[in-house]
Amino acid sequence: MIQFKNVTKVYNNNIFALSNINLHIEKGEFVFLVGPSGSGKSTFIKMLLKEVQPTNGNIIVNNMDITNLKRKEIPYYRRKLGVVFQDFRLIPTLNIYENVAFAMRVVEAPLREIKKKVPVVLSLVGLANKYKAFPHELSGGEQQRVSLARAIVNNPSILIADEPTGNLDPETAMDIMDTLNDINHAGTTIVMATHAKDIVDEMKKRVIAIEKGILVRDEQRGMYGYED
Repeated sequence: MIQFKNVTKVYNNNIFALSNINLHIEKGEFVFLVGPSGSGKSTFIKMLLKEVQPTNGNIIVNNMDITNLKRKEIPYYRRKLGVVFQDFRLIPTLNIYENVAFAMRVVEAPLREIKKKVPVVLSLVGLANKYKAFPHELSGGEQQRVSLARAIVNNPSILIADEPTGNLDPETAMDIMDTLNDINHAGTTIVMATHAKDIVDEMKKRVIAIEKGILVRDEQRGMYGYED
């Protein structure tokens, strides 16, 4: 599903963001990516999104080597991923239905399919009755639920979550994690970068830890292991 083979990233200031990373994430896994600030987690995520090119090594996603994708191929690759960020990134001038539908319009889904699928995913994230609301009318937790709905509406095989609970209170954060768990149980592979110690320790999923660009720990049912 996801494989890093001897992946290294060196930025122009000669700082190693990642150093010789080797790992394999199987289909259907839920993986937490943890480590101190500046450890290389963001670079790892950006490589999966094809925002950053490795200096050396290869990255395989869904049996495709994405390392040297041509620029014109990158948008099509990204369409196969679901992505959730800390800051929601909703379009403020569109209501909730339209925000989710926009993700389907980007991939040129038929209108009939959009009308059928959007209510289903809004129901999945518990927002079926707020489809006419605009982002500013929702709480932070509700906005993140919209982001989740948008991320999964095109049935991605992989969902990448970059600090998705960072702006949420603990109770709302756990609600979001319950939804992510449901999405994972439905078959979607999830890779989540986080500093949320309580969440990682409670959920007992696979934990991949990076420090100073080096993979230092890879544990099934792991713990967070940091104090930052």
